[in-house]
Amino acid sequence: MFDEPGEQVFVRNATNPLKKVMMCSPRFYKFNGINVITAEWMRKGDEERNDVMVAEWQMLVDAYEANGIEVVQVQPRPEFEVMTFARDYGCMVKEGAVIGRFRHPVRQVETVAYEEKLKEMGVPIVARVNAGCMEGGDFWMIDDHTLAFGQVDRTDQAGVDNLRDQLQKFGYTVVGVPCPPDNLHLDMIFNIVAPQVALACIDQLPYNFLQMLKRRNFELIPVASEDMYKHGCNVQCIGDGKVVAIQKNKHINDKMRALGLDVIDVPLDQILHAGGGPHCLTQPIYRP
Repeated sequence: MFDEPGEQVFVRNATNPLKKVMMCSPRFYKFNGINVITAEWMRKGDEERNDVMVAEWQMLVDAYEANGIEVVQVQPRPEFEVMTFARDYGCMVKEGAVIGRFRHPVRQVETVAYEEKLKEMGVPIVARVNAGCMEGGDFWMIDDHTLAFGQVDRTDQAGVDNLRDQLQKFGYTVVGVPCPPDNLHLDMIFNIVAPQVALACIDQLPYNFLQMLKRRNFELIPVASEDMYKHGCNVQCIGDGKVVAIQKNKHINDKMRALGLDVIDVPLDQILHAGGGPHCLTQPIYRP
């Protein structure tokens, strides 16, 4: 059922230099009201405008490649209507890939395409959610041995418990992080941008999680809860003090710059209406 992990380290943590990522174009993306952001845009009469979404997505790809990151593209398919957020099929740890389970049936069909690409790249699958749900937007490597899974709207207790059982053999401690469901995924309200530095909608995060971060000497950059709807926390750390962020969230980007981080602005807008930002669109594959 699972591949044997080898000596290679795939993703060591959330902040080492990013070498390879997996992404999928929104060419065939169709709006679906399975998150509060898209549901609100649909209520206003907004439509996909796939050509605009693809152009914005390509700017994100270009930003990665300009910084020496290899981008492996999964071929979009018309039958996978909401497939562009490559983060969510699962996650990566040092030993290889963890395959999650989407909560919504409209997304469950995506997993096969991502698994095919992982196999093509020779990435071993070392765990698979077979009870409950887990989506990759809820996953964070807090440190080399602590894995946090948000329990927001898409990942549930059964999924967290299931992965705790499977990942303990690798020496990982698995922590569940319950948050209000309108936040969708943990990466919408918490994002590690540098070693022991994170963006955080503090009011949306549970006390025990905040205390755990404090014990690990994290510095939290406060983000207003209402900025969740603007993807304020949804950035992608690429290592070496660099963060890829959404250009129009200037007030948040300036806070990161004030700490000495190099923020690479990408002018995303229409693609955000689908309910995700740079972090959602990106699955790290190689970050040793």
